[in-house]
Amino acid sequence: MNMTKLSDTRTLSNGCGIPCVGFGTFLIPNGAPTAAAVKAAVDAGYRLIDTGFIYENEAAVGDGIRAALAEGNMTREDLFVTGKVWNTERGYDTTIAAFERTAAALGLEYLDLYLIHWPAIARHYENWREINADTWRALTDLYRAGRVRAIGVSNFLPKHIEPLLETEVAPMVDQIQYHPGMMQTPVVDWCREHGIAVEGWSPLGMGRLLEDPVLAGIAEKHGKTPAQVCIRWCLQTGVVPLPKSQTPERIVSNAQVFDFELDAEDMARIAAMDDGGFFDTDSTDWNK
Repeated sequence: MNMTKLSDTRTLSNGCGIPCVGFGTFLIPNGAPTAAAVKAAVDAGYRLIDTGFIYENEAAVGDGIRAALAEGNMTREDLFVTGKVWNTERGYDTTIAAFERTAAALGLEYLDLYLIHWPAIARHYENWREINADTWRALTDLYRAGRVRAIGVSNFLPKHIEPLLETEVAPMVDQIQYHPGMMQTPVVDWCREHGIAVEGWSPLGMGRLLEDPVLAGIAEKHGKTPAQVCIRWCLQTGVVPLPKSQTPERIVSNAQVFDFELDAEDMARIAAMDDGGFFDTDSTDWNK
């Protein structure tokens, strides 16, 4: 499907539509800065708002959503809000409780997408499969109860997802780090083979790619910015990017990616960029 605006959707395996570009809130300071950024994003046309418990800004995200809705130009159903259960809350009962805290902090009756933020892994837990399965069972029950419209995982590798495919409800999304130079091709290809949509966090490479000479050259060719090239690249590779900014002008600029297209030469140049290496979840301590 050719995407022409931020609210255009890709279809998840359960038929739920997910907007093609989202707005990330990681590292935006809690309080007024987050609320203002979220409202600016919604005003600019973003409909997917992504947060997580560990970001410590859920309440402010909720404030921004309410401020946007108060203007009367849309309803709650027009938005797609994502939350995540943090590592310390893995397990059935603790995940259910974590979800309720997140929903209350956001001030929402339901979430559109709820993710396991990081997998339990063999390096830290002998019973990692059981921990992930219990956490997934909680998400499944929340989904069946209508508290969330879709469920998925974040930073999971195929080996972590495979046991969940044997359950009654398979993950619908895997949110991973994804940008030029960190393409995680094995994970993306595997997810596609199994009907799992991929979201990309840090599509601008945590800002490092804004000075990349390859992307700068492609941007100049199209009269665009390197950030817009990164986001457009995600769109054309079928991944949902989650750009983040506090600056209203950049929030708007990051949305202006539907009036140009990267050609085959552009895509080949990006594909040839030095890959930061296959992202190995087992090598990071973020998932303790």
